[in-house]
Amino acid sequence: MREMAEKYHTVLVMGGEGEKCRLVAEGYGFKDVVTPGDIIKDNRHTTPFRKLTEEEEKHSRIRNFGEVDIEAIFVFADSRDWAGDQQILLDLLTSKNGRLGTRSENYDEGPPIFFSHNDMVWATSHESTRLGMGALRVSLEAMYKAVTRKDLKSTAFGKPQIGTFQFATRLLQQWRKDTHGINSPPETVYFVGDTPESDIRGTNEYNESPLCHNSWYSILVCTGVYRKGTKPSFEPKATVENVLGAVNHGIEREMKKSLMRKALEPTFNGGESAVVDEDEEKQLLRAQIKLQDDLIENLKRQLAQRS
Repeated sequence: MREMAEKYHTVLVMGGEGEKCRLVAEGYGFKDVVTPGDIIKDNRHTTPFRKLTEEEEKHSRIRNFGEVDIEAIFVFADSRDWAGDQQILLDLLTSKNGRLGTRSENYDEGPPIFFSHNDMVWATSHESTRLGMGALRVSLEAMYKAVTRKDLKSTAFGKPQIGTFQFATRLLQQWRKDTHGINSPPETVYFVGDTPESDIRGTNEYNESPLCHNSWYSILVCTGVYRKGTKPSFEPKATVENVLGAVNHGIEREMKKSLMRKALEPTFNGGESAVVDEDEEKQLLRAQIKLQDDLIENLKRQLAQRS
């Protein structure tokens, strides 16, 4: 996103509640950030069935959009008003150079649109999954084609796009270098997710890609989109009950790998395999218990903050 902030000056950001997305975009370095509230405040007839709340009225900024060219559109979070947001998106996508109130004759002059992820559904406290940003994208593409008879060109970041995993690898490598002086990515990355179509698919495809130079291991948890007992559309390396189970699985797997390497190391007395010290096994077990305790305490703090 910081690279995008250098490329585009005036942008529309959409999704989320209140001013959160504007603040996030400005944090990335975008210089001139517009929200749907700004556009509605300038022209109340933009969305006939949506009126700004008192809070939205307070934070929306006054400007004349007849003199503003919006260079790009970013959908940062799930829309809270599909009808109103899609109306504004269509107005811009069919405009001349992102100028509201204009209409392109050939529908190829509108600004580019970017989605922060492409998940069709997500899990809530409802018994069934709810529609997500990927569904909004599909809906917008269908409406755009119905209006223009052309396919909408859009870009989605996030999972399962390989670029997201490349970026994560670079971040992990930089963290290891800054923290431990190790200028390489982790040998194995355990990726934990609840959505087979994005989390598991993306992890597996990146792991098999020639662009991946370490190992990415997918773990599916049963506490989100995926429903226990059903067959996932993309098979993970492991399926566990929850995040704690995923951490335990990763620790146990690494312990077994460590012990196996230790057992296969040749010793100086004739090249025989080394015997794993019982104390070493106890140390690894204590390390696992400590990591579990730390994770539980961290989860407790997060739950306390949310409540």
